[in-house]
Amino acid sequence: MNLKADAIAIATAVQQGEITAVDVVNTTLDRIAARDKQLNCFTTVTAETALNDAAQIDREIAQGNNPGLLAGVPFAVKNLYDIAGLTTLAGSKINAENPPATQDATAVTKLKNAGAILVGALNMDEYAYGFVTENSHYGATHNPHDLNRVAGGSSGGSAAAVAAGLVPLTLGSDTNGSIRVPAALCGVFGLKPTYGRLSRAGVVLFSSSFDHIGPFARSVRDIAIAFDLLQGEDAKDSVCTKRPCVNTLQVMTQNIDGLKIAIADDYFTQKAAPEVLITVQKVADALNVTEYVSIPEAHRARAAAYIITASEGANLHLDKLKSRPQDFDFATRDRFIAGALIPSSWYIQAQRFRSWYKQKVREIFQNVDVIIAPTTPISAPEIGQETMFLDGEEILVRPHLGLFTQPLSFIGLPVLSVPIQQANGLPLGVQLIAAPYNEMAILRVAAVLEKAGVISAEVV
Repeated sequence: MNLKADAIAIATAVQQGEITAVDVVNTTLDRIAARDKQLNCFTTVTAETALNDAAQIDREIAQGNNPGLLAGVPFAVKNLYDIAGLTTLAGSKINAENPPATQDATAVTKLKNAGAILVGALNMDEYAYGFVTENSHYGATHNPHDLNRVAGGSSGGSAAAVAAGLVPLTLGSDTNGSIRVPAALCGVFGLKPTYGRLSRAGVVLFSSSFDHIGPFARSVRDIAIAFDLLQGEDAKDSVCTKRPCVNTLQVMTQNIDGLKIAIADDYFTQKAAPEVLITVQKVADALNVTEYVSIPEAHRARAAAYIITASEGANLHLDKLKSRPQDFDFATRDRFIAGALIPSSWYIQAQRFRSWYKQKVREIFQNVDVIIAPTTPISAPEIGQETMFLDGEEILVRPHLGLFTQPLSFIGLPVLSVPIQQANGLPLGVQLIAAPYNEMAILRVAAVLEKAGVISAEVV
């Protein structure tokens, strides 16, 4: 099996009998065994069930049945997704004491129903509170492009597993940038859909009013097909309301004539390394974009996002913070304790500002379809690195990797981080941002950029 093949190519080969699903899974398991000792992407590998599921796919094909659009495609999920028979860790020591999940998360079920084969669960920051995946319980996930550097977080295992060619498709979650940051630092595609568009049922939440789920992949078409398969109302998730499902895989083949695209300036050009801004300009030039747009009060949106997520996250874990603080990852614990001390009046004011900010950004999208912005302020920092210098100022790495992602997830916008490969071997990401429920627009733009060779995900 070609380890650089994307999910659709693998499924096509399986469906046409060029390779069996069992062979695909065996190759995948061999690749994981050979490389994951260095990378530390997986916390659990479900080899036995994966091989059983693969054998069933092969039987279906032999009988002339269609096992699904992702027949035989290996995938893995961040370990905050429920997997029947496994304990859902959510990156924590405390959760390891819980009983096994009795059923799969909705998203896992949907991919399995399409013929995809689950091969394991992936490392993350504890309770999804972080941007680096340096987990004190389960170890750091290493960036495949440079093993001395972080993979980003909190979905670091999900991004690194795709970049390293362990699997072509993974699922993560995004509260303040936890899909987009690791996608950028590992050089893969990462989609944070509109808030409420994909079901979070069976997923451990960090901050319910922010949390999204979404896919990582090495091609735009894989992102599109995963998004299409994951859509749909789910009564198990109160925010996953009924919306018309769209076939983005088909629509994204259209050109981008008629789409109005602009570059985010002001806040999104500050505290960024020079190569980050060069990367954004490279995308803009490829699209012949010369117009700029200012997203007002983005710095306040980021501050308000911190207040809300810290407060909601601390509330979820308050009992354990009181009774067993020593069992938390120290970095997570201290931020949750700080969140528990935030006055309720601050939380209320942050939510009021959120409503105002949402309206202001909605007005921008009356004149613009897609906005381009950097994903992270720097390329992947070294594991253990505490500070970085930007615009002559020394600032902390962990909180500031989400500098450009937080103001967007604050109001649930759909965003795709697309990968740009650099000569120094460390990739960067550019965010393609649209109005709620307009994922089609950003996927169309991404498809054009991919076809032109401007963006690409490389197996390393």
